[in-house]
Order: sequence, then C-alpha cells, then structure tokens
Amino acid sequence: MMNYKILGNTGVYVSELCLGTMTFGGEGRWEAIGKQTQQEADDLVKTAVEAGINFIDTANVYSSGLSEKILGQSIKNLGLDRSTLVLATKAYMRMGEGVNQVGLSKLHLHQSVEDSLKRLGTDHIDLLQIHGDDPITPLEETLRALDDLVRSGKVRYIGCCNLAAWRVMKALGIQQLKNYDPFVSCQHYYSLATRDLERELVPLIKDQNLGLLPWSPLAGGFLTGKFRKDETGPADARRTSFDFPPINQNKAFEIVEVLDSLSKENGYSIAANALAWLLHQDPVTSVIIGAKTKKQLQDNLTATEIKLASQHLQALDQVSQLEKEYPGWMVEYQATGRVPQVEE
Repeated sequence: MMNYKILGNTGVYVSELCLGTMTFGGEGRWEAIGKQTQQEADDLVKTAVEAGINFIDTANVYSSGLSEKILGQSIKNLGLDRSTLVLATKAYMRMGEGVNQVGLSKLHLHQSVEDSLKRLGTDHIDLLQIHGDDPITPLEETLRALDDLVRSGKVRYIGCCNLAAWRVMKALGIQQLKNYDPFVSCQHYYSLATRDLERELVPLIKDQNLGLLPWSPLAGGFLTGKFRKDETGPADARRTSFDFPPINQNKAFEIVEVLDSLSKENGYSIAANALAWLLHQDPVTSVIIGAKTKKQLQDNLTATEIKLASQHLQALDQVSQLEKEYPGWMVEYQATGRVPQVEE
C-alpha cells in the first residue's frame, strides 16, 4: 500500500515513491538512460498512478525538453485529473546554444518556466527545483527570481538539487531575511551505495524540516543485482554504458551480497529491498524511481510492501556505513555523556 508524507514545511501530501521520467524520450546523451516512446511512457504513468503515485518528477534538460513534452502528453492521453498530481521539474542546465540559455539568472529561470509550462501543457508547476549551484549568478538574484515566479502563480513551491549544505542554509537565511518563498525540499543523490549526504545535509534537512527526495536510489542500477564481483555486467544495463553516479564498487559489491541474502529470505527483489531501506530512513519524503519497462516499475513498487526487521536494517547499515570523518567523529566523541542529559 502506498503511503503519503508531507512535503517539507507545507500542507501537501506526496506519495512515498515518485515517478522519475528521465527515461522518457532518450534524445542525445540521454539515450543511455532510456528512450521510452510516448506509448511506453503512457503505460508507465498509468501503472504508477494506479499504484497510488501522485508525485511525478522531470526536468527541462531531460532529452532537451522531450521528457516534459511526453509527460504532459501522457497526462492528457490518460485523461488524468491534473489537480490530483504534484508535478515537479527543474531549471538550470543548458537549453540552447545562446550564451544565456543556461544558469540560474532571472533571465534564464523565467524563460525556462515559460518553456516548461508549454511542454507540460499546464498553467503551473507544483515544485520548481534549481538543478544545481550556479557559480556565476548571485544567489540573491536566483532567490528573488524564484520568489517572483511563486508570486506570479506559475510556480507553487520551490526546492533545490545537488547543493552543499552550507549553500542550502545560506539560501534559507536569505529567504527568511527577505521574506522570499523558501525552499521546501532537497533532491539529492542518496542510496545504500552512497550515504555521503548523511554527514551534513541530513542534519540540515531534519533541522529545517525540508523534504528529502533521493535521486538514483539504486545507484544507477548497480543495486539491482545485475552487477556482481568478478562478473561482467549485462551489455544492455544502464551502468554498463553510462557509469554514473560514482560509487565505491568494492563496497557496493558487499552491499549487494547482503541485499541478495535478504532477498532470498523475504522473497522480494534486490532492487525492491534497496528501495525499502530508503523508505525506512526518517528524513526521506519520497524516493524517485525511474524505469524503462512496466515490469521494472512494478517491481520497484513492491518496495512499499516491505517492512524491514531491526536485524535487517542493522546488517544493511553496517555494510554501507560511512567512514568516520572530522569533525563528525569529534562531535560524536564530545557528545558522549552529554546527549542523554539533553534528552532528559
């Protein structure tokens, strides 16, 4: 059964699984990730919505806008009620050859939103996310532009992707000071194979009550069981031709072994168990899943059925835990004997 969680500091409920549409279209460099046709996309969206997913994520850069266009057409083809869906897209990446057709300037953000609205066939974007950190545009300009877009009614909420914790906190500070609409969510890479964001971003997300939307929860397909130590991965697998995002493969192989044992015990796939681990992490609001086929999507959807026992969570935590880094280990050491007093 699909569960729903509040998106950050809002009153909006989103499904604990979010349908990612990076596989739609497959133009240019995106072909390695997926090249789903309109008919295939319609089937994926239908399957997701029927399973209870109300949250769909895309980006203007996916297949140079084709993903947004296909998604918008799917909603129309299926006769879905737009008001029941939470549509998220992103802006920042290059969308043309012009010198200003990239970045987080007011110029590019406003144009990006206008273009996304046309491709999606809608009059508003529920969650607009900046796709990264623009080193050129002043942060204040970006945040003012985002606030203007919310006030215009073309955007309901805003979020960020792939920002360092200090940049997220700086943005939130400026938004509060200027009375701008604040970020409500962070979309960051998070999986059993890469738990880096637990060092700084997770404490920030919990402290500021932001929604956490993990992307690539299966580490680019590595946590599906298709890749094993001393074996050659399948030729048609995404990571075989597009080795991204970066992972420590030796450690990831050990994680897959634990997931494999768990899979044999509970009867669910390795991928579903990897997704279930994320669903058991408190800061996580909605896990973004992408699929090339209906069969893959249906398998991913079974993650909502899995209730991991404490010993299973402990085993997965142990094999995937981060190495201690400074100042984290010093903070932990100095808190010894202090934290219980605070909790009392």
